[in-house]
Amino acid sequence: MSTNRIQLGAMIVLGTALMSVAGIQLTSALMIQIPNEAQWASSGHADVAAEAFNHWEGTVPVGCAKCHSTGGYIDFLGADGTEAGVVDNAPPVGSTVECIACHNAATEEKDSVVFPSGVEIAGLGASSRCMECHQGRESGESVATAIADANLPDDDTVSSALRFKNIHYMAAGATLMGAEVHGGYQYAGKSYDVRLTHVEGLATCVDCHDPHTLEIKMDACATCHELTETLGLEDIRFMGSLVDYDGDGDMQEGIAHEIEGLKEVLYSAMQAYGRAMGAPIVYDAHSYPYFFADANDNGVVDEGEGAYASFTARLLKASFNYQVSVKDAGAYAHNPKYLIQLLYDTIEDLDPAWVIGLNRNDSGHFAGSKEAFRHWDAEGRVSSSCSKCHSADGLPFLLAEGVTVSQPTSNGFKCSTCHDSVPGFTRYDVGEVVLPSGAVVVDTDEPDSNICMTCHQGRASGASVAAAVAGLDADTVISGQRFINVHYFAAAATRYGAEAGGAYEYAGKEYKGFFKHTSSLRSCTECHDAHMGDVAVQVCIKCHREIEELSAIRRTNTPDFDGDGDTTEGLGGELDTMVAALLSAMEAYAANVVGEPIAYDADSYPYFMKASGGTYNTFTPRLLEAAYNLQFVLKDPGAFTHNGRYVLQVLYDGIEDLGGDVSAMTRP
Repeated sequence: MSTNRIQLGAMIVLGTALMSVAGIQLTSALMIQIPNEAQWASSGHADVAAEAFNHWEGTVPVGCAKCHSTGGYIDFLGADGTEAGVVDNAPPVGSTVECIACHNAATEEKDSVVFPSGVEIAGLGASSRCMECHQGRESGESVATAIADANLPDDDTVSSALRFKNIHYMAAGATLMGAEVHGGYQYAGKSYDVRLTHVEGLATCVDCHDPHTLEIKMDACATCHELTETLGLEDIRFMGSLVDYDGDGDMQEGIAHEIEGLKEVLYSAMQAYGRAMGAPIVYDAHSYPYFFADANDNGVVDEGEGAYASFTARLLKASFNYQVSVKDAGAYAHNPKYLIQLLYDTIEDLDPAWVIGLNRNDSGHFAGSKEAFRHWDAEGRVSSSCSKCHSADGLPFLLAEGVTVSQPTSNGFKCSTCHDSVPGFTRYDVGEVVLPSGAVVVDTDEPDSNICMTCHQGRASGASVAAAVAGLDADTVISGQRFINVHYFAAAATRYGAEAGGAYEYAGKEYKGFFKHTSSLRSCTECHDAHMGDVAVQVCIKCHREIEELSAIRRTNTPDFDGDGDTTEGLGGELDTMVAALLSAMEAYAANVVGEPIAYDADSYPYFMKASGGTYNTFTPRLLEAAYNLQFVLKDPGAFTHNGRYVLQVLYDGIEDLGGDVSAMTRP
């Protein structure tokens, strides 16, 4: 055998052979019997007649050889003794992706891939050999650079300097990694899903594809998803994807069909844009360079119609993202939410009118592009203090180990976040829930609520405020005291009222405890869809027949709590008036007593600001208590129904404590 020894991982039996692999002569009295050869021979990697291996005359250019010849891949790895990371020599046309491309010492050690954007992803293991080729040849960064180099006055100026950027074919790795590698053009000010992790055991290339035949492991998919003669992979839809993305009214269709619907809208929007710019455009997925000047505007490529040459920056972005969505046929499985976000944003950028009726994001638990899951992208991991509720694996780890640790960022929850068996989909038995005040609660009637309450409890309590103001004069500024924030959606603390001590409760006052509602509607999952979080309105209207929105619900014969003379408005309306009254009382107190006017912005941390600008830092105990309670109420959007009377009590007491006028109000 030649001194060029490359590990084949093959079984060897007696025989005679002369074999050339990647240009390396293996001569021996031995015949090499290669495991899985028959499976490989049936795959696209072995198709000697394919255009992918015969596009060139004589040799494969060094810019293409890495993925279109075995010799080029070996050269790129440096397994032939040349520099790794580049192809030094153009190999002859004729080889496919042969065994030695993946089975050699250099590939076995390979663990990372540098994507076209320049981003290197490590820790890929065996998937690195797949992603080295299935990553595309351009990225969103390529598009951004081309636009910047053209130095245009705006996004709608036609420039001869702009040419279509082609991601190339089957860039599954770029799709899978999402925003981490900028496979698509990502619009400024928008957030995007990162790597799709799917479920344990089905998260890598070879988990889902046979490495030799390349076929999808359908049996693995069928473990959770119903697959029949009429229901295929394109018909799969995750329970966290119950949103009508493409606006066709069908939320039963597979996610692949939602993506197809968005692609159709995007293409129509591109054609409308080109037409409006006086340069109609047409696309042909099978003919390079794909986008053509549609001179007669008939929607097809006619003889003589050449490459499109009237790109604006806006249209270049759109054409790139459209091609991204087309050239990865499995995008709906590799990272569907990332594709949906790209398509939606591209349509919106072309003309906001085109996204009316479309949807970009999922509900909270699965809205991977929202701040609740993207806040830690710069750090790369969700901190231990936040991972319980803001990562896919934080809650299971807490339940198993009793502590929290930092966790990888995620695109929202996975099935395994709440289900301890996948498939099977049984749920974790959480048992007791300890709230920030130290109170211990447990829903014995509907244990699933305990899963919900583990996160929906806030991160501070009335006790936090009481500790900060203990022993201090109520109207003296507390040096260095910052606002104490309950955090978001502390529904459990609201619902358990005085039993949870979620709000700051004023001395000498009595407060309502747990709100039971009715015997059939007393748990989280009886009132909310377990996956989407939506309120089960159809259940509410069985009793509350005349309402148009939930905030309009009001028990009969209840007093005018907010003192505005309206005893027909819903409890939500009563609460809104008292929130406004508390904020007004705070503003008057801050200006007249503290001497530093205060302003509140519910959407901007740290929420309470100086009226002149900057973080508010002159809290007195009285003002801190009121500010905490205002935030407590506003950050639970369902407070009026979770425990309306409890929150009205704390609002009333805050207004009264600050010296506001409560003479016309009624405390529940």
